[in-house]
Amino acid sequence: MKITEEKLLDKQGYRLHILPSKKYKTISIVAKFKAPLKREGITERALLPHVLQKATNNHPNVRSLQSALENLYGTALSSDGSKKGENHVISFRMEVVNEAYLNDQEPILEEALKLFNEVLFDPKVDGNGFDSEIVSREKQTLEQKITSIKDDKMSYANLRLMDHMCQGEPYSLHVHGYLEDMKAITPENLYDYYRSMIAKDMLDVYVIGDVDEAFIEKMADQFFTRKESGNADNDQVSVVKDVDKVNEIVEKEEVNQGKLHIGYRTYTKFGDTDYYALQIFNGIFGGFPSSKLFMNVREKHSLAYYAASRFESHKGLLLVFSGIDPNDFDQAKSIILEQMEAMKNGDFTEEQVNETKEQVINQLQETMDNANGLIEVLYHQMISGAEMPAGDLIDHIRKVNKQDVINIANKIELDTIYFLTSKEGGE
Repeated sequence: MKITEEKLLDKQGYRLHILPSKKYKTISIVAKFKAPLKREGITERALLPHVLQKATNNHPNVRSLQSALENLYGTALSSDGSKKGENHVISFRMEVVNEAYLNDQEPILEEALKLFNEVLFDPKVDGNGFDSEIVSREKQTLEQKITSIKDDKMSYANLRLMDHMCQGEPYSLHVHGYLEDMKAITPENLYDYYRSMIAKDMLDVYVIGDVDEAFIEKMADQFFTRKESGNADNDQVSVVKDVDKVNEIVEKEEVNQGKLHIGYRTYTKFGDTDYYALQIFNGIFGGFPSSKLFMNVREKHSLAYYAASRFESHKGLLLVFSGIDPNDFDQAKSIILEQMEAMKNGDFTEEQVNETKEQVINQLQETMDNANGLIEVLYHQMISGAEMPAGDLIDHIRKVNKQDVINIANKIELDTIYFLTSKEGGE
């Protein structure tokens, strides 16, 4: 599979990744700020992206900034925060129409980059802090988001699984922050945190589309240079914990459907040689509708409304999710654990391995056909120190055999069983 060659340049205060490609009609620009996950500041980091994309000094309210984006042929701006292993990443994304496809040759890309620069580096400031109305509004929105997680029982059960399984590890920190931090956040101390982030976070800037490399490099130097920052890598290495005993936690809430979530340690991360075998393992175990979890827990025994697995590739966790009747806990748990034993014993065929390899490759190709998906794959590689061309990635997946999958299965250890059940339901 041929894919765009990435040009990586170390710049003053940032790393620039240029991916020239005629495949896309738009140009995608993504800025990623990375810092170690810490309890102190996690709520500020959750709040900041939303505050920053509401106003700049040049566009001092939501309407003005939105109007500026619309005037650039409907340029889209979005942001979010995520955990990558033991690190926190704030991503800002801009999608711009390519001026080469327009009749009038306006400098759309330069104007968009200038606006992006304002959002990141020149947000609306009032005195020594952010605009108080914007901060107040975004705090309320974030509070609602944190509170609503409890209403989405699948997300809540996953959050609680991580609370228990990764207790004492940075990965247990909540990406949306904490309600108890909100009162102490002011426009002034949030602005102080922002300035610290701008100065200290590792910054990677990606530009993908039908672009001229020399022009992009010149524009990026103008709009992303951070003179006060050396952009030293601040990666926080993931905690690797040995499992000495399996934890089983049952919590009761007002729920109709029980949530049985199980956490395993894989001792394999993105960039490790057996990572590709883990991808195939997960596909056979619970990653696709043809998987053991889906076929046995849901279809054969009709015990689950859903049953699936996924892995966290920078932390080395494998997570199983299932929604069951509160009274079926013991049976559902037994069948899920049996599927893991079946994987360890090689109770699957070469044909299943080959089918799963094709599914994983198709999934990867679909991801990389999308500009933002491709950037995510490349960023994963960048922060794990395992950069390689996409073709090599696919070759590694193709080389996985049945024994490789058995070997990885036997590295995986059960850590935590978490069950969220109804107040009347049994264990």
